Amino acid sequence: MKKKLKLGLFGFGCVGQGLYHVLNETHGVKAEIKKICVKNKSKSRIIDANYFTYEANDILNDPEIDVVVELIDDANAAFEIVKKSVINGKHVVTANKKMLAEHLQEIYDLQQQYDKSILYEGSVCGSIPILRNLEEYYDNDLITSIEGIFNGSTNYILTKVFEEKKSYLEALKAAQDLGFAESDPALDVKGFDAKYKLTIAIAHTFGVFVKPENITNIGIQNISPVDLKYARENNLTIKLVAHASKRDGNIYAFVAPQFIPLDHMLASVRNEYNAVLVEGAFAEKQVFIGKGAGSYPTGSAVLSDISALTFDYRYEYKKYAQGEGLPFSNEVLLDVIVSFPEGSLISNKDFENFKGGYQGNGFQYLQGTVRLEKLREWSEWDNISVILAPQANLTPANASEKIERLSA
Repeated sequence: MKKKLKLGLFGFGCVGQGLYHVLNETHGVKAEIKKICVKNKSKSRIIDANYFTYEANDILNDPEIDVVVELIDDANAAFEIVKKSVINGKHVVTANKKMLAEHLQEIYDLQQQYDKSILYEGSVCGSIPILRNLEEYYDNDLITSIEGIFNGSTNYILTKVFEEKKSYLEALKAAQDLGFAESDPALDVKGFDAKYKLTIAIAHTFGVFVKPENITNIGIQNISPVDLKYARENNLTIKLVAHASKRDGNIYAFVAPQFIPLDHMLASVRNEYNAVLVEGAFAEKQVFIGKGAGSYPTGSAVLSDISALTFDYRYEYKKYAQGEGLPFSNEVLLDVIVSFPEGSLISNKDFENFKGGYQGNGFQYLQGTVRLEKLREWSEWDNISVILAPQANLTPANASEKIERLSA
């Protein structure tokens, strides 16, 4: 039986306002906003001033508030809000992917200790209901991989670069003007946002809590005109791809740009849309596509969590409960294409399997198989572009070494 919930919101920015609108325009969710905590006292608001407070305890200590909805930018402050809310007997809904990724084990423990729900569907790929599907639909499937376009801002930028031939800086400004990218775009374009989302997805896909700093993220900021020319001449596009898979008893994960053939399903995912590909032993490969950026798509995902709480829903972390507990590893080989100005300190000796290269227009191109740890090192250099090959084979490094020993 549905019950009516009273909500306390922290933050009233893009997502908070989106939630306010979708909550007031739908008739199926029994919930109302009682109070909204914000920081800026001088900012004009689109709703009545009586909704707002500047004291966190007005929400945290209010016994009438059933659910705290956390929608602020500060990950550290957000975790404190979540923790205090649960301790005070309140359920929590959040969309803060950085906070979740950095504290997911602690958040799991808090739910078990205080018997309260912390839901966060809106934290991973906006409007795509991927987390609940992983929990409920795929709970008994033997999932082998999850991957896709997890960041709408970079996908918007790359769409404009390829379809409208805008420069990277022009496309970035357009994304910022539409609110898809922040004034400091590093979180998006360097792959951190996609990595945080992937970290959360891994917990529900494989039952493994991974620290985000252990996952390699390579962004799109170093993609050069030479890379774009190569893609166009070879009927390819470029997408920022988040990937996690289970191989030989280990979990592997990374975020990196990849050359994608134009007939691949990810190539048709445009603008701020996200896509998630889940592959399992029983359901095989399935694709989810939806908007990953914007106030309404994320606001609707937050509202979905609120609606679930009216039925006392909670994540059961079924894959974690099944206790497989596979280790996370970065010992993996990937097929890549690396471009850099002539004279950079990269050579074919850095490759485990060098396939070839060429020089032109002041750039050098090298292609082959490289250890993930080497790619992480290169990604920190300002003038190195690292892009996965169109059919990037992922090979566990220890498996490759075993083959070499057997053939020796």
